[in-house]
Parts: sequence; C-alpha cells; structure tokens
Amino acid sequence: MNVERLRELLEKLNEIKVLVVGDVILDRYLHGKVERISPEAPVPVVDVEREEVRLGGAGNVAKNLVSLGVKTYLTGVVGEDRAGEQVEELLKESGVVSLLAKDSRPTTEKTRVVSRSQQLLRIDREDRSKVGGEALKRIREALTETECDGIIVSDYAKGTITYKVTDLVREKEVFWAVDPRPVNKELYKGASLITPNEKELREMTDILSGDPVETLGLRLKKELEVDTLVVTRGPKGMTLFTEKVENFPARAKEVYDVTGAGDTVVAVLTAFHLAGATWEEACELANLCAGIVVGEFGTASVTPEELIEELDNEGC
Repeated sequence: MNVERLRELLEKLNEIKVLVVGDVILDRYLHGKVERISPEAPVPVVDVEREEVRLGGAGNVAKNLVSLGVKTYLTGVVGEDRAGEQVEELLKESGVVSLLAKDSRPTTEKTRVVSRSQQLLRIDREDRSKVGGEALKRIREALTETECDGIIVSDYAKGTITYKVTDLVREKEVFWAVDPRPVNKELYKGASLITPNEKELREMTDILSGDPVETLGLRLKKELEVDTLVVTRGPKGMTLFTEKVENFPARAKEVYDVTGAGDTVVAVLTAFHLAGATWEEACELANLCAGIVVGEFGTASVTPEELIEELDNEGC
C-alpha cells in the first residue's frame, strides 16, 4: 500500500459510525521506584511517584476507533463509583459518545504497579456475573436505537457479552466483529469477523492438537460460520482466512508492551474494512498499527498522522 491510498481510506473513516459493546475496563497505573525490600516479607517496597488512568477493554477499542477519526459509540457497564466516573471522564476527553449503563457492581479495574517501566504486580477488581436488570436494558436500548455502520463486540468475559446481547447484534444486520474469549465461543456464530490470537484459537478448537494455525483457523471459521477470521500471532504477524489463507509478517520494530494490541487490531480491521479497504489492505494496516502500539507502554492508540508517517518511513 502507498501513502496516497492510505490517505484516501483515512478520509472515508470520517464518514463511518461504529458502536462498540463489551466489557469496559479502567486501567490504573501506579508508577514508582524500588530501592529497598520490605522488612515484613521478601517483597520490594514501591514508593509511588505518580498515578495515571487509561481506558481499557472495550473502552480502548473505542478510543482506537475515535483516534482514527471514526464516529464512535460505546455501551457497556460501569459501577456507581469513582472508577466509573473516571471512565466517563476519559471517554469525554477522547471524543467517544458514552452510552454506558450504571450498575451496583464495581467498575472493572486493573491496577498495575510499575517501576522503571517494568510491571511488578497487577491487582484486579471485578464482578464477572452476567449483566442483567436495568443495566442490560440500557445496553439493549443502545444496540436497538443507535444507527451505525458496524458493531464491535469486545469480550473480556466480565459478564457483558451474553446471548441476549449477541442476538440483538445480529438483529441489527450490519457488519459485526468480535474480539473473542474462548469461554464464550458459541456466542459468536455468524459474525462477520472474529480476531482471536493464536492461543485463543487453539483453545476454541483443540488445545491438544499439534495442527498448524492454518488448519485450526479453517476449522473454527467453518464451525462458527464466520465470514472472515484473522488470527494474531505475535512476532509471527497475523493470518487472514477468507476464501483463501494468507500470512502477514509482523511490523513491530521493538516490542515494549503488548497490552491492548488486540483492541487495536479489531478496531483497525473493522474501521478500514468499512472504509472500503480490501482485507489484505486492512491486515497490512492492522499489522502496522499493532507494531506502533506494542512499542509504547500500556494501552495506546494510533493517529492518522502516525500511521502515514510509519507507512512513509517504510517506503511502502
């Protein structure tokens, strides 16, 4: 792909509307220094110097979309707590239209303790029970009433994505993509696109099988009756399954942190497909964007300017 073609596709992104539904997560980072071991136990003592919060899960998918210029809506659940307020604040700052439901359950939150850019510990706060009641009603309203060109189901197995939700997604009769979790495999039947990583692919087919990715991908594509399957494979790049199977090499120059890379891939693939890119072009751009975000710490997103510069630098 050349820069002229990329600019053409980027212009079309401004005309697209995408609704993201899924598990919204607040990523909290505690940055500090370690200079001593605790006298109470053989663990490091972290002197916290600063704290930051970022959108994670479905929120990060939405942020990736809006960063590219896509009109983006997000529905899911947050708690009636400070973490939920912070999610809403971050969505407003990023330009994502919030259609979130409030619930008595706590906002899903991942707190990472970091020293010198190395993660020492992660603390999770969550309720993985299925979303119901008024919160589910709000999600149903968002799915029913929001006009969009496509939907992304961002499933982190925290309780938002259920049969009731994916049934409504199918009823919209628009393109819908899924960033899946193996435990919910049956929910994704008939999806337009699913984007498992290689580990998830093996869990959804036969984890004990020594079959190659190409064989397992074809098996899963047929079983779930999906139109397109893209398997992300880390340093091996990604494999595209349409009427044929194609491999795309990784584009990362340096892998710093893979957090949120899957969010970026499903967002980029969906956005550019809806903009008229071929699947080959969409995979090339998703690989490029993933290569950018894994070179940064924590969840990240890519701007059109960064993408143009990266493509230009590669001389494609």
